[in-house]
Amino acid sequence: MKIIYKIENNHTGKSINYILTNELNISTRLLNKLIKNKKILVNQKNCNTNDNVNSGDILEINFAMPENSSNITPTKMNLDIIYEDDWFLVVHKPAGIPIHPSRLHYTDSLSNGIKFYFNSIHLAKKIRPVNRLDLDTSGLVIFAKCEYIQECFIRQMADKTFQKEYLCLVKRFIKSKN
Repeated sequence: MKIIYKIENNHTGKSINYILTNELNISTRLLNKLIKNKKILVNQKNCNTNDNVNSGDILEINFAMPENSSNITPTKMNLDIIYEDDWFLVVHKPAGIPIHPSRLHYTDSLSNGIKFYFNSIHLAKKIRPVNRLDLDTSGLVIFAKCEYIQECFIRQMADKTFQKEYLCLVKRFIKSKN
């Protein structure tokens, strides 16, 4: 899970912090974690993010940091995985299953199943559902595999570039109020 970003002429002289926050939209909180864990390289070398970059420099940001998700009990369940890559997972949630564990659904939520799945593929990441559906609603739920992608999806939802479409199936006739 990394981003490789080649510095173009128009960014020459800008700081690494500027590129990370303004071009890649990395939050200050995540940036601090990346700096602390030495996950930012310029031309394959550790760097000070206050340093300036030159055209042609290669900025590498590695998001592969283990995270603790011990607050969720892993539960084996049949997941209907629609799509998966290194960054996120799309799962079909059937009706009757909650997204998050709760007092009434401590071990039978979709997040419990995702935690079991992440453990089985040795992915030590927090469980990050991007969108939510009601308990009795079926549909697609996206789980981000890292904080950066979760931030990207949240930003897309805020600026309305993340689009959702709904389909309603009705069994019988719907009566008109006329």
